[in-house]
Amino acid sequence: MPLLHRPDDTPAHRLPPQVKIVAALAAVLCVVSTPRERFWAFGLYLALLSAVWVIARIPPRWIATRALIEVPFVVLALALPFVAGGPRVEVLGVAVSEPGALAGWNILAKGTLGVLVSLTLAATTSPRDLIVGLHRLRVPTMVITIATLMLRYLEVIADEAKRMRTARICRGHDPRFLWQVGATARGIGTLFVRSYERGERVHLAMVSRGWTGAMPDSGRTPTSRTTWAAGLAPAALAAVVLGAALWP
Repeated sequence: MPLLHRPDDTPAHRLPPQVKIVAALAAVLCVVSTPRERFWAFGLYLALLSAVWVIARIPPRWIATRALIEVPFVVLALALPFVAGGPRVEVLGVAVSEPGALAGWNILAKGTLGVLVSLTLAATTSPRDLIVGLHRLRVPTMVITIATLMLRYLEVIADEAKRMRTARICRGHDPRFLWQVGATARGIGTLFVRSYERGERVHLAMVSRGWTGAMPDSGRTPTSRTTWAAGLAPAALAAVVLGAALWP
């Protein structure tokens, strides 16, 4: 998560986190609810996102490189037209399944837009602010606690993995060789044990420093209606697009 946050001082970054969370959720719901046959609607959603990127000063290349996480879903979407059944149509001289092509497009378009919305939220909101935003939205305390410890635990595992990799390389381990896969597998098991033990120590340290299960709020003034309206403007435009797509 820290790698996904781009600190900056833009209108998008200055919005309260709870406003951005609600806007992102509403935008994703609009995308998911759009009929897959309304191709133009997905283009408008992408245009809205592009406008947000301009306001937040997020380079498209930065978004594109991190959106590669959805590659497995892209492969599935591209394979569906060839493996699905149903009526066949010819595309560039190749016979493909019409229901499969629509299903693949549905996965590709909605999945990609969902990932892009999530990346935009992560780029403009720090992990701590995300937790604070969930707290202000009255999300159950248990969910907030799990999310908080998960964010911290990811850093714990990454730190342990880096140290163990350095130690293995210093002892002559080279992960490029196939016969050393056993050592890599044992290292993964050791990483789980060590990260679990360190996670317990991290939790005890948090409790000893006054952790009560909730992130301390910064004491900001209540969010005004003007701020809510400005933050939800892209989601409102997405709702307009959805309404036009659902119009018979």
